[in-house]
Amino acid sequence: MKSLGAKTAWRHPATVDGYKRLTVRRAIWLGSLGTPFVFAAGCLMLGSFRPAAAVFLLITIGSIPWLPWVVIAYIRRHRVKAVLRAYPWQEWTCLHPRYVTGYPSTIAIPFREDFTAMFRIIPFPVPLATLEDSHPDRIWFAGDPRFGGVVSPVGGHYPVRVVPHTPRREECGGEGFELARRVGLVRGSGKATRT
Repeated sequence: MKSLGAKTAWRHPATVDGYKRLTVRRAIWLGSLGTPFVFAAGCLMLGSFRPAAAVFLLITIGSIPWLPWVVIAYIRRHRVKAVLRAYPWQEWTCLHPRYVTGYPSTIAIPFREDFTAMFRIIPFPVPLATLEDSHPDRIWFAGDPRFGGVVSPVGGHYPVRVVPHTPRREECGGEGFELARRVGLVRGSGKATRT
């Protein structure tokens, strides 16, 4: 582990810029799912573009399964910010196990010799090892290894939320538990949050 010196990850300028891009990206996702419905409603109100309204309604119906995930991602971006304001960046070695399809779904970070945490990137998998990163075997982590946090390629420019790959309940209390609960990494019951 390499501590990066800043008191919190939020004090790193590239992280703040990365968070702003995250917010814009998630707003665009949300807008892109709502736009076909708005166009369909507009076409129906005008009454002269009924074939276009039908196409936009079909697109809307096709995108409905994604809507809950995108809304949750947009709302939960505040949890990313809370973690970045509470925890410092720390640089760790990491592994990027892949799906059968070849897409990365998890990150393995060996925090101690006897403890390697497996994290899922949420809400959608991101190939962090290829995002402007000259150190694909290293990652920046801010959070609590037991409950998840935020990771970024080295440099802090692309913060994304990670949660434990296998949900488990940790003992309540102890060092760091109250801070993790305050920023939304863990519930009062000791179970890590999944969004």
